Amino acid sequence: MTASDTAGSDSSRWLDLCAVMPVYNEEEIIGQVAESWLEVLDGLGIEYELVAIVDGATDASEQVLLAVAERHERLLVDVKPNSGHGPTILRGYWRGALSADWVFQTDSDDEMPAASFGELWSLRHDADAVVGVRTSRIQSVGRRVITRAARLTARAAFGCRLADVNCPYRLMRSSALLPLLDLIPDDTFAPNVVLSGMLARSGARLAEVPVPHHDRTTGEVSILGWRALRAAFRSFRQTVRLSRTPIPKI
Repeated sequence: MTASDTAGSDSSRWLDLCAVMPVYNEEEIIGQVAESWLEVLDGLGIEYELVAIVDGATDASEQVLLAVAERHERLLVDVKPNSGHGPTILRGYWRGALSADWVFQTDSDDEMPAASFGELWSLRHDADAVVGVRTSRIQSVGRRVITRAARLTARAAFGCRLADVNCPYRLMRSSALLPLLDLIPDDTFAPNVVLSGMLARSGARLAEVPVPHHDRTTGEVSILGWRALRAAFRSFRQTVRLSRTPIPKI
């Protein structure tokens, strides 16, 4: 099944969960990753869709996913021109918030396992957002500096005390997420950092869950070295600017 825009394939069917996964050049692993998520989500016995958003991939990621979708009707493959990780995440969040009670985001590189999702899902009754905290994470000095800067920026700008503000493993209640999406520009580089801050300031009930992390075994990190530092500075400026936006209370 394919999807060409953020509207659901069946607008009459309201879902318990929309899981969104940005994909860029992950042909070696994406089939296995999608299958593992479908198995875990099927086991929950809920109404859901898994939306893989192919962000202008130049490899066979799209073809691999379409082959999996032929066997699994709950997998939707949304193919679009390349716009970057942040805008792709926001595209998925809009789709999910307009079609399901809960929206979940994960990356497609298999660094965080599908098997950990059940613990986040079990906490949904007592929280508006449940955010993973990556454990056993090995980072370069530069990446550690960027991670710490993101955490301190979200704390100073929004009063957010989440430990892993940019974690790509998060479950959010659509009623809490949707009012915030209206405030975030489509070209935001690191929307998860901004959303962590906005959720905290909105009064949302936040929970954190440790999630094991391991380094990718396939593909390549798309932003390294000075490009990563420039991207971090861009994210810092956007986060500070958006922190001046009035945030509605939930």
